[in-house]
Amino acid sequence: MTLKDATFKGRHFQQDIIIVAVGYYFRFSLSYRDIVELLRDRGVSVHHTTVMRWVHHYGPIFKALWRQHQTSHTKSWRIDETYINVKGHWTYLYRAIDSNGLTLDFELRKHRDYAAAYHFLKRLLTTNGRPDRLVTDQYRATLKAVKHLMKQDYLSKSAHQCSKYRNNLIEQDHRFIKRHRVRSASFQSIRTASATLSGIEVIHALRKKTRRELSLIGFSAVDELKAMVPA
Repeated sequence: MTLKDATFKGRHFQQDIIIVAVGYYFRFSLSYRDIVELLRDRGVSVHHTTVMRWVHHYGPIFKALWRQHQTSHTKSWRIDETYINVKGHWTYLYRAIDSNGLTLDFELRKHRDYAAAYHFLKRLLTTNGRPDRLVTDQYRATLKAVKHLMKQDYLSKSAHQCSKYRNNLIEQDHRFIKRHRVRSASFQSIRTASATLSGIEVIHALRKKTRRELSLIGFSAVDELKAMVPA
């Protein structure tokens, strides 16, 4: 059984309909009911809770597919975290981009502490290799994680920099995630928040890559997601 079969097998709706629904939700600041209205105009009747289940199910799947399709990036990275409200509590979305603004990785964590920073940074370095420059803020837990990774030889001492000015690039990049949540319903659990943000981050990453390559066709969230699904 291929990943395509495992992903869409047994679904009541066709693959194209599901991808359109989740693609629009991940790309634009829409509610589940907005998606229902858009699909109704296309002659498709679906309940908003069904769209919600699709979003929660396919967000992590498209994150896994995106990781398989990642291309080359620069060796100068920016690392930072931003606040995400989950059922009245602050959680922390750790994010990494390169000097061109292209997304390297992301992960939602319950706490902003040493364990969260270490786990995120170790996976980032294991997956993408050693950078020539790693720029972070001066948060104590993050610095502790960086020092530990240096001792484990994941990162050279000369590569790490603390620079508020250099980290402006990722601070600006956080805005897409914040803006996307303005109209959408608030998250009710860390699981559903992580699943939804996975899809939003993937679409954001793909859009930045398309803009960087100056595509003449333009960006389509639906086409990009379709292209990632194995034939």
